[in-house]
Formats: sequence, C-alpha cells, structure tokens
Amino acid sequence: MKTNVAIIGFMGVGKSTVGKLLAKKLGKQYVETDSLIVKRVGKSIPQIFKEDGEIAFRELEIEIIKELALKEGQVIDCGGGVVLNKINIDRLKQSSIVVWLTASPLAIARRTSFDGHGRPLLNYKNDITSIRSLLHERKPFYELASEIEVNTTGKSVELVVNKIIERLKQHEDFY
Repeated sequence: MKTNVAIIGFMGVGKSTVGKLLAKKLGKQYVETDSLIVKRVGKSIPQIFKEDGEIAFRELEIEIIKELALKEGQVIDCGGGVVLNKINIDRLKQSSIVVWLTASPLAIARRTSFDGHGRPLLNYKNDITSIRSLLHERKPFYELASEIEVNTTGKSVELVVNKIIERLKQHEDFY
C-alpha cells in the first residue's frame, strides 16, 4: 500500500498551494522538501546554490527524499528538480503515488516573476524562452516519474485538488 502522494513539477506550477490543500482534504501531513533542506543546513536555497553549488543541493535533496520515502501519510511537495535523480523517483514510488502538476510557460512566468522565492535556476531570466527551455529539458523526466498528470493553468486550486483526489481513487494500491 502507498500512503503518500508526491507532487512533482516545474517551479510555479502550484505544488505548494495544491499540496497544502490536498494534504488537508486527505488528512495527511504536508511536507516540503526545499523547506526541509533549508532547515537542515540553515541556508536559503539561493544561498546553497551560490555557496555550495547545485550538486551539493541535489545531494541534500537525495538525503531528504530517502528519509521521507520511509514515512507514511504525507503529501510531499518536491522541489522542481527532484526528478533529475532517478534514485529520488525510485524511492518516492515505493511509498507514494507521484502526481505531476503542469502549467503553460506563460502561467509559470506570471507566477514566478514577483513571488519573492528566489528561483536560482531562472536567475533573473524569468522569460518565456528560459522557462520553455528548462521545461523542454525536464519534460521526459517528469513524464517517466509520474502516475498522474494535472494541468493547473487557468484552474482553481480546489478544482485541481478534486481532480487529483478523483485520480487517486483509481489507484488500487493507494490508501
């Protein structure tokens, strides 16, 4: 039985907003991998990228995913690049149904342009071309990792969450 839901997707697709409401509706604990990394090392994500590099960040991400995959009853909000390491997805799939949230490049640009989260991979290049390029690079990883895909563009959080719950009910091994 799988008791977790892992939410994957590019930055700005709504993972946090959807994840929090989904956890509430399912009666599960909401956890965010990026927040756990920040708490563990005492640095912001942009700081980690600047001072330690992306590889160090990805290693921390692998550690956090390993720990979360051993627990039950969670909605796991995964960082946008969690799918870049196959070991993360293999571990998540042991205890989670993996949900891929998508959005149009324009919606992503709007949502990430002034959100104050410091998106290290966009680095002030929050333009459609950069977003399209990163989406294109990551799409095959998201496709391979996910069991459920939901587009969030132009949809209310409530609608997206209800669609995910409806799709989760179709998985015999989800509890």
